Amino acid sequence: MEITGRLVADATVRAVSEDKNVTGFRVAVNRTYQSQGERKEETAFVECTYWRTDAIAPYLTKGMLVTLSGFMTAQPWVSRDGEPMASLQFRTEQIQMLTKSANNQRG
Repeated sequence: MEITGRLVADATVRAVSEDKNVTGFRVAVNRTYQSQGERKEETAFVECTYWRTDAIAPYLTKGMLVTLSGFMTAQPWVSRDGEPMASLQFRTEQIQMLTKSANNQRG
């Protein structure tokens, strides 16, 4: 599946083991629709991970427009009240940068 949106903040890198890092970022995806003749807009915030390389992280900056290819996964967790919960996460396989990064160091 593909989603297109803007990064809400700069990407971060988190170590998951001694030799493996994951790049994490959040994307705002907008949807425009009509309701009772009135134009409305709705925004969904999608938590994303990218496992292929963390070298891309400095280029994924706040406000950048990206198209992501990948799939959704559910991450189960338990609330403070002991209730089983789940959060959705987009596991990114490909990133297409549609606007320039604030850290345009790639040349």
